[in-house]
Parts: sequence; C-alpha cells; structure tokens
Amino acid sequence: MPIHNLQILPQVRDSWSYVYVEHAIVEQDDKAIAVFDKEGKTPIPCAALSLLMLGPGTKITHSAIKTLAENGCMVAWTGEEAVRFYAIGMGETRSSANLLRQAAMHGDPELRLRVVRRMYEMRFPEPLESGLSIKQIRGKEGVRVRETYAHWSRETGVKWEGRFYKQNDWRRAEPINRALSAANSCLYGVVHAAIVAAGYSPALGFIHTGKMLSFVYDVADLYKADISIPAAFRCTAAGEQKLESRVRHLCRDLIREKRMLGRIIEDLTRLFDVSDLDQHEVELFDRNYAQPGGLWDPEEGQVEGGINYGHEEDE
Repeated sequence: MPIHNLQILPQVRDSWSYVYVEHAIVEQDDKAIAVFDKEGKTPIPCAALSLLMLGPGTKITHSAIKTLAENGCMVAWTGEEAVRFYAIGMGETRSSANLLRQAAMHGDPELRLRVVRRMYEMRFPEPLESGLSIKQIRGKEGVRVRETYAHWSRETGVKWEGRFYKQNDWRRAEPINRALSAANSCLYGVVHAAIVAAGYSPALGFIHTGKMLSFVYDVADLYKADISIPAAFRCTAAGEQKLESRVRHLCRDLIREKRMLGRIIEDLTRLFDVSDLDQHEVELFDRNYAQPGGLWDPEEGQVEGGINYGHEEDE
C-alpha cells in the first residue's frame, strides 16, 4: 500500500509498548509526565510511549492529558489488572486514508474475503490451499489453536482443560484462565493503540463482528500464539502469587523483544494492500491524502475540498 506522505503516520515502530498505572497520580513533568505513588516519583518520557493504561485509583491532570495527546500517546482507562477497557483516547493520525480503505474493503464482499484469507494465512507457517472455504480454514485454525495450548501445557506442566472463566466471578477461575485473560487484555491494548495510531477503526472487524473492538480481536489473534499464550502458561507455572502482575510484565517484555509495534503496522499494511488489483480499482484507493479531504455531494459524489464555494450562491 503506497504512503504518499510519511507524515500522515506516527513512528509507532520506534515506541515503547505500554505502561500500566494504578493507585497513583499522573501529572505533567516538564515536557513529559510523571507518576506519583507511595514509592515516590517515576518520570515517563511519553514521546516514546504508545499507550498509557490507567487502572483503578488513578488520577490524571488536564495538563498531563494534553502532554500525552501532543506526543501521540494513547490513554486507556481500564479495570483492575487491565483486564477491562472502559474508555480510550484518540490516536495521533489525523488522516482518514486508512480508515476509508478499511471501510471500502469491509463493505465489498470480495475484498473483505481477501482480507479474511490474508488474516488466516498470516497465522500459518505453510500456505493455505487456494480452494479451501472459510469454514474449512476456521477448522484448521481451531486445530492450530488447540495444538498451541497443548504444546505450552506440555512445555510448562500446567494442566489445561479448556478456556473457561466468568467475568463476574474472576477469582474463582483457574489460574491459567486468569493468566490468559490478563495476557490477552495487554495484547488487546497494544493492538488497539497501533490500530488507532495508524488511522484504522477498531470496530470494523473482518472476522469478528458486532463489537466496538472487533478489528482489535481480529488483529490480536495473529499474535496470541507468540505473546499471550506462552506468557500465561509460563507465569502460571511459576505460581499464583501476583500472577496477573507477572503476566503483564512478561507480555510487555515479549512485545518489546519481538518488536511487536513495528510488526503490527507492517501487518496492517499487508492486510490492506491493493497492489494486485486492476488499475481502476487501485485508483479508488490511490489518492493524495495529504491534500484537504473531499466534500460529499449527493449529485456529483465528491467534490474537491479546501475550496470556498461561496460564488455558487451568485449563480
């Protein structure tokens, strides 16, 4: 997918992944922010941060929010241990180019199917047979996920009986299921930040549908076998003490080591690549998005933006 103006996308690949804060006060500190808690003051260089997750008992000042926004850092208000999202701020990208492309491909059945197949293909080490239906591919994906859980169960010695938990009865869930929920939540947060930072909609899912985070679930599924599943099993094998906290820290380390932010942006570009479409179809997407946006017209479809049409009143 061609990028006409490199300034329309932030350098997400060069950023940290996320910082989770609870029972603390976040204030502006010089040109950055600082976290104040019972341990003292912790400066955070928000210009290099992609996502700040605010847990229970957190207060944040207006000036801190302004500084985070100016530095392109997403802010999410979450539940305890970051396992629920209540609200999230706006990303850095101001162009709607990628969102329009995503919406166009979502609304066209053939293009949507292309994206869905690409998502599944990115999960398998070997190419998928071209004649497989989506139902058959979902079956192969189910086998892959089941084998991934079984592998990490054997690797760590953690008993695995399936994915079961109750949102309203968190502590009664098995430790491995609590660990998986915590790990997935961290992964969702980072994926959400990357999606919005790159100018896509987290709601326009291609495989998942009907939720405001459907596309987040789509993209996060590409990385669970590399990030959240191994992190959950390894931390559970080490014991239950501070389990969710240890899972978050290990996820953060894995996300950094595997350079996930850069990988997510590259994978999003691959998902919506249209270079193999015919010339007319490519022209529908290939526009100079650094220019002012167009204006919708019920008769002409779209007219040029950035122009004063006041003279039409005189005609």
